[in-house]
Order: sequence, then C-alpha cells, then structure tokens
Amino acid sequence: MSLQEASLIEQSKAGNIDSFEQLILAHQKKAFNIAYRILGNLEDANDVTQEALLKAYKGISKFNAKSSFSTWLYTIVTNTSMDFIRKNRKTIVTYLDREYETEEGSYKTQVYSDQETPEEILEKKEVQKLVNDAIEQLSDEHRKIIVLRDIQQFSYQEIAQILNCSEGTVKSRINRARNNLKILIKEKLDD
Repeated sequence: MSLQEASLIEQSKAGNIDSFEQLILAHQKKAFNIAYRILGNLEDANDVTQEALLKAYKGISKFNAKSSFSTWLYTIVTNTSMDFIRKNRKTIVTYLDREYETEEGSYKTQVYSDQETPEEILEKKEVQKLVNDAIEQLSDEHRKIIVLRDIQQFSYQEIAQILNCSEGTVKSRINRARNNLKILIKEKLDD
C-alpha cells in the first residue's frame, strides 16, 4: 500500500468524503466491470456499483489492512452483486455435475482472428454472445469464480481473499466452473 493510499484511507476513516472519492477513483472502473460481468446488465451494474461504493464508504472504518484496499473493495462489489441476484432474479438454476465427452475427446472452443472481415467479426460476436449466455446460465458461485479469474484475471490468492476461502478451494471451483461452462457451450452448439 502506498503512503498516499494509506493517508487517504485514514482520512476516509475520519469521515472525509473527498479523500474517499480520491481513494476509489482508481478502482471504480474495475469495480463496475466486476458487477457488469456478474450481472450482465449495464443498468443493474451501475446501481450495484454505486451501492457497493456506498457500503465501502460506510464500512471504511472496519477496513483493517489485512488485505489490500482493492481486494477489500472488490469483495464488497462481488458480494453486493450476488445479493442483487438473490433478491431480484427469479430464474431457475440448474447445476450440472456431469462431464460430457465426445468420441474425439473433450470439447474446446478457440477463436483465432488475424483478419477482421465482416464474416469473422460476426462469428466472433456470435461466439462472445454464446459464451456470455453460457456464463449467465452458470450457478452464482461458478459465475462469480469465472468472472474473477478468467475475465478480471485476479490471481488465485486475490480470489481466495475476495471469497474468503483457501487457494485450493478456489482452484477446484474454477475447474468445476470451467467444466460446467464447457458443457453449456457444447449444448448450445449442438442445438
């Protein structure tokens, strides 16, 4: 933690809102991106990000520097996003614990694009939509872990701190989430 960040944290703990605004300035975009990737909706992500930042401001006095400020803030954003899903989504979640194998082996999707022809752009957008739709169908736990690791690219240690679990648990959750994502993508491709 830099001296400036430590100073801003102490000033924020004393109730200085200007210091808090400076403190979160560097983290707002990533906080929004986490919320957006978990929720999949711009409006909801804006609302949840604002709610999470308000929670962070109200709870800054409890920040004890056991983790970095950014990890603490992203934990609040992740938890607030998951709370929003639990309160507002009325979808049925299906947990898939089986792994599907084809005769050729396990299925992988890879997209390579050296050129930007209209066909390739369209195909790329379709694949992105396919993957995003599949991520939306994952359980809350799996969606959260995919967003934190594969989209936001947090380290295993950072994810363990955000989710308050061991690195081993993080690795096994990532493995299960990726396997379930592969299954969902394969099912969508087979339709």
